[in-house]
Amino acid sequence: NFAHGALYMMGAVFAWMGLTYFGINYWVMLIVAPLIVGLFGVIIERLLLRHLYKLDHLYGLLLTFGLTLLIEGFFRSFYGVSGLPYQVPEVLTGATNLGFMILPNYRAWVVFASLVVCFGTWFLIERTRLGSYLRAGTENPALVQAFGVNVPLMVMLTYAAGAGLAAIAGVLAAPVIQITPLMGSNLIIVVFAVVVIGGMGSILGSIITGLALGLVE
Repeated sequence: NFAHGALYMMGAVFAWMGLTYFGINYWVMLIVAPLIVGLFGVIIERLLLRHLYKLDHLYGLLLTFGLTLLIEGFFRSFYGVSGLPYQVPEVLTGATNLGFMILPNYRAWVVFASLVVCFGTWFLIERTRLGSYLRAGTENPALVQAFGVNVPLMVMLTYAAGAGLAAIAGVLAAPVIQITPLMGSNLIIVVFAVVVIGGMGSILGSIITGLALGLVE
C-alpha cells in the first residue's frame, strides 16, 4: 500500500494544522489526527480499493501510488516543500544523561510509544479472537463469511486502523523532523524493506526488523 506514506504525512500535517489554526495541543492531536486519517482510509477503501480485490494486486499498488501523488500534490499546493516546524511538547523538552549518551526526552517518548503501539497491534492480531477472524478472512474470506463474520466490514475497519497507525507515526515524527508533503515518500521505501526483510505477513518480524534498521541508520 503505497498510500501509507501519504497517510503518515497527513497525520503530521493535521497535527501542525490543529496547533497552528485551532490551538489544539500535541496530546489531543495524537488522538484526533489518527481518527481523521482513519476515516479518510474508510473512504478510500469503500470508494476505490473494494473494487480491486478480485483483480491482480498490481492494480491496488498502482491505485495507491496514484493516490499518494494526488495527496502529496494537494498538500504541496498549499504548504510548499520547505518544511513546517512543530514544537516539542513542553513536558517532554530537555534530555536525560544515560551515562553513555544524552537522550532527548521526546525521542525516549517516541521509542516507548512506538513499542507500545507495535506490540499492541501484534497482540491484537496474533492473540485475540478478532485477530484470528482477520487472519482467517485474509486466507479464505468466503468460508469465514459463511460462519456469519462480516468480512467486508472487517476489511474496511482493518484498512482504517492501518491508516490510523500511519497517522500516529506521523504525529510522533512531527516534532523530530520538518513536516513536508513529501516526507512520506522518503519513508515508504524503508517501510517496504522492513516488511520484506521481516518476512511478508510477519508482524513481529517487521517490528524487530524496523527497530534493527532504525538503529543501523
